[in-house]
Amino acid sequence: MSEPRAFLDVAQSVLGRRWIGPGAAEERQAEALVQATGLPEALCRTLARRGVEAAEAEGFLAPALRDLLPDPHGLRDSERAAARLIAAISRGERVAVFGDYDVDGAASSALLIDWMRAMGCAATLYIPDRLAEGYGPNVPAMQRLAATHDLIVCVDCGTMAHEALAAAEGADVLVLDHHLGGETLPPVHAVVNPNRQDEPGGLSHLCAAAVVFLVLVEAGRQLRAAGRAGPDLMRMLDLVALATVADVAPLVGVNRALVRQGLVVMAQRGRPGLRALADAARLTSAPSAHHLGFVLGPRVNAGGRIGQSDLGARLLSATAQSEAEAIAARLEELNVERREIEARVRAEAMAQAEARGLDGPLIWAAGEGWHPGVVGIVASRLKEATSRPALAISLDAETGTGSGRSVAGVDLGAAVQRLAAEGLLIKGGGHPMAAGLSLKREALEPAMARLGELLARQGAGAAGPADLRLDGLLMPGAVTPELITRLEAAGPFGAGAPAPRFAFADMAIHSTRRMGDTHLRLSFGDGHGPRLDAVAFGAFDGPLGPLIEGHGGMRLHLAGRLEINDWGGRQRLQLRLEDAARA
Repeated sequence: MSEPRAFLDVAQSVLGRRWIGPGAAEERQAEALVQATGLPEALCRTLARRGVEAAEAEGFLAPALRDLLPDPHGLRDSERAAARLIAAISRGERVAVFGDYDVDGAASSALLIDWMRAMGCAATLYIPDRLAEGYGPNVPAMQRLAATHDLIVCVDCGTMAHEALAAAEGADVLVLDHHLGGETLPPVHAVVNPNRQDEPGGLSHLCAAAVVFLVLVEAGRQLRAAGRAGPDLMRMLDLVALATVADVAPLVGVNRALVRQGLVVMAQRGRPGLRALADAARLTSAPSAHHLGFVLGPRVNAGGRIGQSDLGARLLSATAQSEAEAIAARLEELNVERREIEARVRAEAMAQAEARGLDGPLIWAAGEGWHPGVVGIVASRLKEATSRPALAISLDAETGTGSGRSVAGVDLGAAVQRLAAEGLLIKGGGHPMAAGLSLKREALEPAMARLGELLARQGAGAAGPADLRLDGLLMPGAVTPELITRLEAAGPFGAGAPAPRFAFADMAIHSTRRMGDTHLRLSFGDGHGPRLDAVAFGAFDGPLGPLIEGHGGMRLHLAGRLEINDWGGRQRLQLRLEDAARA
């Protein structure tokens, strides 16, 4: 069967991508939606692409969390874990929260600490030092915590930490996690994890903060049954939204509803830590999912990557504005430092990957002394540049520590976990879109070769550059504030729910202006109607910027996402330009 015709006949854009437009079935569904709902055609195209029927459109555009939130009883051990939390509070026990140092771990820790504080329990926060202790529970830390606490709750970690959790003698341990589980569970009081091997998998897309939230929903149910009141969980959804987006969980189903409601809570600026962080990042408008993933998330992560590992969790759980502002300022400094380190490592990693070849099922690079805190970001950049699963590994004298990121449809976590089971890794695990590992230096080449084989079986590397999927055609004059607002109702957009993208055919470039060394601002039109502004970030990191800047009157097809730019207190409609092709 032959491939469908490329949209606007763009079989290879300036960035080497094939443009794919709506299929015949999507076109028919979009037309049916227009007739049945009266919604704008551009919005109906976006809904059709997501498989939304006319009868579902109203509910999709205004998802109600109460209708989508799963019953916590659907997670094994959730009732047991909730009951143990309530018992600890009732008995005045000493509780410690052991979290991961990334955004999901920080948000999960802050969520639990916030809830326990409201219940009158001052829990101890423990985030392991990334360099000295590594990821997850370790024996010395668990022994120390068990000596002074009655209950230890591990969030966003612990499912595979059998030896470390067994060392917590004298204390009960709860694990609230989402990473892939093994054939056996650690010897603890409860493990709540949608990715346990004995779970059916219907909630496998939840991040750890969402798992913690469901356990707290169950705790609230048990409290009400006993005639007691629990904290208002809805006001805590800002943390769940931040973690969901930053951990690249798919924004579908309940995740989409959690993020939408969390953004509403965040816009109220009630949490001191997020308010201080938004101010430090100079956010002048209500945050969007984009801000969570690319503005706030990296700053929360900065402490765990190159600074003090508990800064993110301390910021998110802070109650005093002065403390929050001091931590946010420190995270802002660390984020700047992180970007500088990342840029150097990314350049070295890309050069190494290019020398090795970019056409295999796995892109990987390893370097002496690379900061372990940035290898995850570098892996993301390699993945984005190649549309393939990628790993970046920091080597020291005898071992290497690495982090990987995957593409849709390729379960990297499962492949890494199998590699560990085969003895090629010291340890490794994760979830479908991200994984971490450590290995002996001499095992590097054979481990990467074997991992490439496992990923190839899942289809990694079978395709060329990623297709650019477009929702349809627009003219510049059709872009209005009302249209963009209606399109945003189909969001939030992110992993598993790409933002609607439109093509503008046969456009003339009217003006161009560089912003810094790599970005480009331009305006374009069809020569008859209104013009539209556009911005292309990183345009001069590749061929897109030079093509447009040197257009010489050549007309172009342009493609990207529509947005409202609020910079400087002035609203301006613009296209976030992502690709172009000669008309």
